Amino acid sequence: MKTYRQLFAIPEFRVLFAATSLTVAAASVGSLALGTLAYAETGSPLLSAFVMFGGPLVRLATSWFLLSLADLWRPRAALAFAAGVNTAAFAAQALPSLPFVARVVLLVVPWIVLSATGGSMMALVSDVVPEGAFVLGRATMNIAVGVMQVVGYGAGGLLKLAFSTNELFLGAAGTALAVLVLVCLGLADHPPRVTGTAVARSRAANRLLLGSPVLRPVYLTLWVPNGLVVGCEALIVPYAGEQAGFLFAATAVGMLVGDVAMGRFVPPAWRDRLVEPARLLLAVPWLLFVLQPSIAVACILAALASVGYCASLPLQERLVTRTSPDLRGHVLGLNGLGMMAMQGVGALFAGLVATLLGADAHAAGLAIGVMAVASVAFTLSLTPGLRRSRADQDVEVLGLN
Repeated sequence: MKTYRQLFAIPEFRVLFAATSLTVAAASVGSLALGTLAYAETGSPLLSAFVMFGGPLVRLATSWFLLSLADLWRPRAALAFAAGVNTAAFAAQALPSLPFVARVVLLVVPWIVLSATGGSMMALVSDVVPEGAFVLGRATMNIAVGVMQVVGYGAGGLLKLAFSTNELFLGAAGTALAVLVLVCLGLADHPPRVTGTAVARSRAANRLLLGSPVLRPVYLTLWVPNGLVVGCEALIVPYAGEQAGFLFAATAVGMLVGDVAMGRFVPPAWRDRLVEPARLLLAVPWLLFVLQPSIAVACILAALASVGYCASLPLQERLVTRTSPDLRGHVLGLNGLGMMAMQGVGALFAGLVATLLGADAHAAGLAIGVMAVASVAFTLSLTPGLRRSRADQDVEVLGLN
């Protein structure tokens, strides 16, 4: 399978693509409304930021024990349950005079559910597309997420001018309800991959995957260099000030180009060979920020670097091909969890470095260079271990059953 037409000819993939797009759009509009309301009610920028972007921290705290539910539940039921919880949470946020504590609870609950079902979507993608087409399918889903985040926040900003926050919540609830209907009517009732106890299985799977000399370097390569480069991106605002939007747009374009190129045009035989060069590409252009480039040059560098994110696609393909189907939801959920955690760590560390160097635009440029050096160093140190998971290596497929 090489074309988008062939990919979208698969009915269930069309449903998953549409469901993902609508879910991201609803979450973007809902989080924008909640952040606005939180700031209006509390006057706290910290609380406003938490309700908009703090959800992943909740998922990080709970996923460690619930990840295996993605394999223990029927995929359609898991996705429908998540959509139903989102619908109810957004609808409840629209209630007038709702206490702020209740709003925080309504924020937390869907993220706990997502910690259990987060791997279900991508695992189902790997099930419904033909063998060898996972990279194209994953790249296409990445595009959906990126585009709909931009559309969701952009539309939410415009809708705020015409509608109240409660009405925005109702719109998000309606969108989540559409996802629920779409999932229930458009997906087949695939059986659960395994049976067992969620907490015990989650712990056993985590030990198996992170203890594997084959897969541990893959996970670390997906998490650490990526997270350190996110730290570079976290310093775009202090570096570029009011022109930061141009750099963020450039990174989005670079990611889109990389995903399309790797998913659509790079032959499967070349994907493994391009992992190391692409991981270096992800960091090396950021090194030049120590020279304080102009905004125009910085945009070119940021776009070029972001093409390197495409290395994640063949690495995720290794996770799928080196593990048994009974672990697939957990395998992909663990990857998302680790990436999320390291992105937060990278952003925090980058902010600390920039503060120590002077907390101005010049210091931000230097700190970006420091983070890029760290990313290159980790990439090079992980390369020997990464060779063990290449397609030409004959290794055992991991599974719990």
